[in-house]
Parts: sequence; C-alpha cells; structure tokens
Amino acid sequence: MERDAEDTILRSPRPIAPLPELDDADTIIRERTASELIGPPPVAAPAPSFSPPVSAPSHYRFVVNTHEAIGLDRPARIGRKPVQPRILPEIRARLVRVPSPLNEVSSTHIEMRQNGTTVVVTDLMSTNGTTVIVPGSAPRRLRPGETFVISPGTVIDIGDGNRIELLPLQRPGVASATPDARLKQ
Repeated sequence: MERDAEDTILRSPRPIAPLPELDDADTIIRERTASELIGPPPVAAPAPSFSPPVSAPSHYRFVVNTHEAIGLDRPARIGRKPVQPRILPEIRARLVRVPSPLNEVSSTHIEMRQNGTTVVVTDLMSTNGTTVIVPGSAPRRLRPGETFVISPGTVIDIGDGNRIELLPLQRPGVASATPDARLKQ
C-alpha cells in the first residue's frame, strides 16, 4: 500500500504494562513536575492604586453687557428669544436672553462653546450679523453661519447695544474678580 504525504496514520496506543503489586516495604519514586517543584505562583499583593487627584474642569466665562459672569460649562445660545437646537445634543445649551428694543438681535443670534481650552463663537444665520473684536485686531464681521475661534478679552457685538466679552479661563478653587470690579480697575 502506497502512502501519500497527506495520509494520516492512526496507531493504537501502546499497551501499558501492568504495575507490579507493591507491598508496604517498597518505596515509590516518581518524577515531579516543574509546577510541583516550584510550587504555586506567589500571590502578589495588590499594587497600591495611584490615581491623580481629580479636579473639576476649567471653564471660560463670559459677560453680557457687563453683568454677572456666565460659565461656559455647556454651550450658550444667545439671542432675543433663544431656543434649543432642533436636534438636541447630549448636553442642552444654556439659553441667554438679551434685550433688543429695535429687534436688531435675532431670536437665537450666536452660540458660544468651549472645546477643551478653545472657545468658538458661531453666528447662527443672524439677520443683522455679528462683529467680533479681538484685542489688538481690526473688528471682524462674521458671515451668516461662520464659526470663529476667540480668546479672552474678545468682545462680540450682536447689535442693539449688546456686547459679550469672553473672560479668562477660570481655574477651580480660584476666586476671580467680578465684572464690576474689573470695570473699576
């Protein structure tokens, strides 16, 4: 019978010779396995867990018309009668209403949002536009729907005398001057 290289040959196991009967005077020597010689693996004490102190995230703040500071811990939608977006994100926006006796400010005029350490302002297709004044730069008029990165000290003019100023990043646990105190300095 010829065999191919792919043939598998099965053979019956070799018969095990019967063990001789032992009496109490016989000594049995058997080979130990490595795990028996070494023993079970040592149980390590749990490593002390080190976790850096968890600090509250830092958030920028802004003031509208030099009133009370408002945190950017969530997006802010600013306008004459602001509303939430039609498709609600996980975090609902803070709605900030501003006066507009001449109706120059759109219902939901702009959105300010902090992304990490960056703040962006978006003109939400406003009717009368948004002007961004970055310190040391010429005023910039945003196109409807345009997003612009701003820095502390930037003032956003949305019309009808409404001006929004981005304040410096607030570190947790650090007291800061109120907007009125800043104006007196």
